[in-house]
Amino acid sequence: MSFRVLTAEFAHETNTFNIHPTDYDAFARRELYFGEDAIRALGDANTGIAGFRDVAREHGWTLRHVLSAAAEPAGPVTRDAFDRLGGAIVRAAAEAKGALDGILLALHGAMVTDFSPDGEGELLERLREVVGPGLPIAITLDPHANVTEKMCRHADIIISYKTYPHIDMREIARHAGGLLHRTMAGEIRPRTLLVRRPMLEEINAGRTDIGPMVGWIAEARAYEGRSGAFAVSINGAFPNADIPEVGPTVLVTYEGEEGPHRAFAESIAGRIWDARFDVLNTFHSVAEAAAIARDWQGDRPLIIADYADNPGAGGYGDATTLLGALLQAGIGKACFGPIVDPETVQQLHRAKAGETQRLRLGGKTDPRFGGGPLEVSATLLWTSDGKLVGDGPMLGGIEFSFGPSAVIQVDGITVLVVSEPSQMLDLQQFRAFGIDPAAHRVVGLKSMQHFRAAFEPIAGKVIVCSSGALCTLNYRQMPYRNVPRPIYPLDPEMSL
Repeated sequence: MSFRVLTAEFAHETNTFNIHPTDYDAFARRELYFGEDAIRALGDANTGIAGFRDVAREHGWTLRHVLSAAAEPAGPVTRDAFDRLGGAIVRAAAEAKGALDGILLALHGAMVTDFSPDGEGELLERLREVVGPGLPIAITLDPHANVTEKMCRHADIIISYKTYPHIDMREIARHAGGLLHRTMAGEIRPRTLLVRRPMLEEINAGRTDIGPMVGWIAEARAYEGRSGAFAVSINGAFPNADIPEVGPTVLVTYEGEEGPHRAFAESIAGRIWDARFDVLNTFHSVAEAAAIARDWQGDRPLIIADYADNPGAGGYGDATTLLGALLQAGIGKACFGPIVDPETVQQLHRAKAGETQRLRLGGKTDPRFGGGPLEVSATLLWTSDGKLVGDGPMLGGIEFSFGPSAVIQVDGITVLVVSEPSQMLDLQQFRAFGIDPAAHRVVGLKSMQHFRAAFEPIAGKVIVCSSGALCTLNYRQMPYRNVPRPIYPLDPEMSL
């Protein structure tokens, strides 16, 4: 039998403290493809739709792909954007009602809209209203999902990526698709349970390259081989969302008696709580990072990641304190990027290569988070439309754009200035603009963890700093109002 499956990708990680709403144009600027256009752009890359297509080919499914939409992390998704994109998925399901055997979605799990704290739950609820309770729905999530009871109520199968940096999107999509196939064939009847701990996030943001998560993921994979256990998802959560259902969760997609599966999930969640003080990273101040850079003598670059100004978590990407400290320390043979400053990019696009310009660089969104503009004298090296194709573990084969961009030289530092925020997670995000990070002594970039997949192989050493920007780890300086209290680390002395 050839099953008929509706697929879509609809993802946003919402930083509710970011002042920029995520509207329809934000999706259009980052990633928005409909139908066959989405398959042509993303169908052979490390993506959800690629994994879905793998399963469809294996089992002879008939796929109807609605859309692939993702926007850079920022403020809440507007009702207009949600209704146009999520609405397209719901309408397609309604139109195909009676001619569908299943629904397979690649979501994120941390979408907040301007009318709901639970974007994915809202989407799944709307889908259930049109397809009814009997049609199986499978979804994949980012492990930085803030998973809700509503998501688990309306999706039969939920599987999160097991890597951070995320390099297994296609693999997890295949896993979800395989379980959906077994469900449609009547072999299994899965459902998903959830356990949570009162924390904003797992203390190391769910990183899987080192630390306790490595062992927990190994246990999860082993448990998936037990009778009745189909998938285990360990979600580190997204702490920059001021919502009631925030925090790390463990999910088990299973059938049969719930008790043993809940006990396993509780055991992992308990260890996440017990390890809440065991921080893996050393978070340097910008002054400390600049001092380490000044003294660096390695054969390969020192990589300095600004954790707090990560656009991949909703940071503005225009914090200047780290770049300012590197300039003040006289760091040479260095590159830095990106600095998000569309106003400066426009100024530079009116100049000619080789010209020297006086610039007010960065720091224009909210100087309270990461500092105000730097007054610098810069030589324009070249300008660009900002487009590239990635070639690394995460972005390989995918078209990407920083928007209109420019490369400048400020003393000994080559700086990439862009119009659209995005974290650094692929070497082509430097190389496409004539900057070879491997040829520099020091590389400063904006990212928390994803940069490691592409940049650690060229690094002599990696350090992490906090510029005081919007994604600061000092959560108590942020105006949380909706998270449940007490919660760690806002209430550090709490106990279970």
